[in-house]
Amino acid sequence: MAVTSPPMDLRGHEEENYLNWAYGVKSWLLTTDHKRIALLYLVSVTFFFFLGSLAAFLLRIDLMTPQGDLMTSDHYNRSFTIHGVIMVFLFLIPAIPGIFGNFLVPLMIGAKDLAFPRINLGSWYVYIISGMFIIAVVIWGGVDTGWTFYTPYSTTYANSAVVLTVLGVFLVGFSSIMTALNFIVTIHKMRAPGLTWFRLPLFIWAMYATSIIIMLGTPVLSATLILAGLERIFGIGIFNPDLGGDPVLFQHLFWFYSHPAVYIMVLPAMGVASELITCFSRKRIFDYKFIAMSSMAIALIGFLVWGHHMFVSGQSVYAGIVFSLLTFAVAIPSAIKVFNWTATLYKGTIIFRTPMFYVLGFIGLFTIGGLTGLFLGALATDVHVHDTYFVVAHFHYVMVGATVMAYLGALHFWWPKMTGRMYNEGLGILSAVIIFIGFNLTFLPQFILGYLGMPRRYHVYPPEFQALHVASTLGSTVLGIGYVLPLCYLIWSLRFGKEAGPNPWGAVGLEWTTTSPPPHENFEKTPVVTTEAYNYHPFEEEV
Repeated sequence: MAVTSPPMDLRGHEEENYLNWAYGVKSWLLTTDHKRIALLYLVSVTFFFFLGSLAAFLLRIDLMTPQGDLMTSDHYNRSFTIHGVIMVFLFLIPAIPGIFGNFLVPLMIGAKDLAFPRINLGSWYVYIISGMFIIAVVIWGGVDTGWTFYTPYSTTYANSAVVLTVLGVFLVGFSSIMTALNFIVTIHKMRAPGLTWFRLPLFIWAMYATSIIIMLGTPVLSATLILAGLERIFGIGIFNPDLGGDPVLFQHLFWFYSHPAVYIMVLPAMGVASELITCFSRKRIFDYKFIAMSSMAIALIGFLVWGHHMFVSGQSVYAGIVFSLLTFAVAIPSAIKVFNWTATLYKGTIIFRTPMFYVLGFIGLFTIGGLTGLFLGALATDVHVHDTYFVVAHFHYVMVGATVMAYLGALHFWWPKMTGRMYNEGLGILSAVIIFIGFNLTFLPQFILGYLGMPRRYHVYPPEFQALHVASTLGSTVLGIGYVLPLCYLIWSLRFGKEAGPNPWGAVGLEWTTTSPPPHENFEKTPVVTTEAYNYHPFEEEV
């Protein structure tokens, strides 16, 4: 992507560097600079990721023995619930949009900031407040409903901090809506001259589609949680059949949001994959328009498949058939992306750097998750494996494995742009390999457990399942090492890493035409785009 303004000199704008710490804590907490807000998200999201991971590790330790010697059944229920709530609502959904969406959307479209900088800061504060509610729940003793808050258990029978948890999730939805609104307006109104819709980076297309899902789906979840809270507090008969309510109605409302929420997590990861694959293949992305439109297709069809979560919940058999067909249909645009990424790699000049290892891991884990999802989309096999560890393994491959690999790939790719520093390349590659191996060691045994009939959310199980649970726990230990390693060397790089320069990867795109890190308003002059996206040239190292 050609622009009329050349890269700026880093030294000439050092005093405008958004990473200048001299202004103190107050300047960070009151900032409206999208880049600083992205870093605020980075710190807070990382904290919640490790908090949720700690809960998961306690679960795996408890599952090493058939009798569940570490925790009681009640403590186990509270642990897997808080793990799910933190990882879904405080990490997976906000991670890529909050960090890389905030940082990159203005830079990629040649804007000085997002359309509503104060709303952007407000979204982070709402996120932090919701996180404080969830931490208060943990201190209070936890919640035992599962992250899905199924009624009437959550509204009538659960003896835990349900209302406080629901309030926290309700608030984090507002944070997502504020961010999505900002992205949509910014992409529509603030693109640089010459940056037409089909010259946009595919990451921008992914963020645009994700924002549409958030805007349309999140209010439904918020309304559902309000109704559940009202029923629990005031005994209003909405979902409880004893009061004239319908518990299946809750599932319809919850999954109308929560299945598209899978694409809130995965679509940004797909956008990251498109950027990294074309950069490290040194080729134009294969069939740019198909990938862009497949993001919009996922956003549309994703709202039509929620009923596949309810094949055994009492909904009509005919509705189940329709939802099954639509579930197979939503796999088509995802498959388009995978095939196009593969075609981009074909005969490319592939550069094996840390971000490329992560994105290849993303493709592998996402493909396994997607193919196993087809078994759950078919009525006959879903009846057998529903609510077993097969489901646990499937959604971890899609929601956690694929999303986290893409998240870490993005972090390593844009880390030099965000900080102006390079990290240790050998340790980066090592961490990507360890995470890929550790993840498969953790969750492949769970597919077998589920097929054999091991139900999820149980911590006492027949002894014949122990070997697979032990293998899964050992894999989670390897996975934990892989997650801690980047935390160490990336922090180390802030002080000791080599200076990155404006474009260490030889990448194209407007974000690489400014300094690393960028100045306060991103560009000295508004760039003018004159070529198509991904106009790559032979690789040149600039580090």
